[in-house]
Amino acid sequence: MYRIGVVTGTRAEYGLLKPLLQKIKEDDLLDLYLIVTGAHLEQRFGYTCQEISQDGFHISQKIDMDLSSDSAKGICRSISKEIKGLAEAFDRSDMDLLILLGDRYETLVSALTAAMFNIPIAHIHGGETTKGAVDDAFRHAVTKMSHLHFASTQSYARRIIQMGEPPQTVFHVGAIGTENIRTIDFLTREELAEKYTNLFSADYMMVTYHPATLNEQPVQEQMNALFDVISEMPEYHYIFTYANADKGGAVINEMIDAFAAGHGNAAALKSMGQTGYLSALNNACAVIGNSSSGIIEAPSFHIPTVNIGDRQEGRVAGSSVIHCGNGYQEIRAAFQTAVSPAFRKKCREYHNPYEGTHTCDTILTEIKKALHKGICLQKEFYDIEV
Repeated sequence: MYRIGVVTGTRAEYGLLKPLLQKIKEDDLLDLYLIVTGAHLEQRFGYTCQEISQDGFHISQKIDMDLSSDSAKGICRSISKEIKGLAEAFDRSDMDLLILLGDRYETLVSALTAAMFNIPIAHIHGGETTKGAVDDAFRHAVTKMSHLHFASTQSYARRIIQMGEPPQTVFHVGAIGTENIRTIDFLTREELAEKYTNLFSADYMMVTYHPATLNEQPVQEQMNALFDVISEMPEYHYIFTYANADKGGAVINEMIDAFAAGHGNAAALKSMGQTGYLSALNNACAVIGNSSSGIIEAPSFHIPTVNIGDRQEGRVAGSSVIHCGNGYQEIRAAFQTAVSPAFRKKCREYHNPYEGTHTCDTILTEIKKALHKGICLQKEFYDIEV
């Protein structure tokens, strides 16, 4: 039996990993060692570790990071706590492999600590670019510390190879989030209204805005431009989800709470869980903001996405995604396109470039093959011909 470690630090990341965790749990050859950290253990982000336990997963280790400050200095202090906790967990876990997803600093720290303990790493969603966030560098750093790579598009798989990773360790499997969409039992609009807010009972848009950590424009200016446009379109309801625990995230969440408190057609939700959030997308008129979900998952529902600013710049995007700047005029023009009957009709025909086939099964099959064969920790740099 192989012990498979998984680290999760955010609600969005866990939502993507959930079906993979379930398959690991049910596999007779695998033993799940689940480490929960970051925003999962913070009340102000919904204390979502409870949802993980309610889903039937045993949490092997909880690592409190104390995310009370979202300043650069405060986040660095939180990172130091995570390293200490991970070192203790890895020292006694007897792990055969660690699975990591994405690009957050919690992920980078997990990869660094695993490398010190000679634990091989399987990385999901490598090779992607998000030019507006420091997470872009984090993702590529995790790639160079990983031994197996599961890319969401063919172009991302090529980029991982371009970074020097041997082609036989790189697999194009599609995005794990799009596979989740095909297997979930969606809540109805009425069920969403009863469980979260009655604003789901009318036409609504989902809004998620995270800090663009490399953008020098004050986040207050970015949010106020978005709020101004929303205020001019009262015929829709607006469901805001909270920003991540990044530098500037607390300011965004405070502004969202204040806006929702002053507008009867807006609501702010800390966490909806995977089923709740995907069900909300399934019934939404559009997705607004700068979250990766608007690029990766939303197109599978054939609805428009207004992607604001440069946080997601560089990602592969389908034709249902409308890119615009942070300014009022640009956001307003993108909104007008998104709500137009002609564009909404086209979205029903567009293909999501992140769609894969049997994503979770392929990931576990390749992991078990590699573990059976033996994973060499001494990585060679693969040189491409130029």
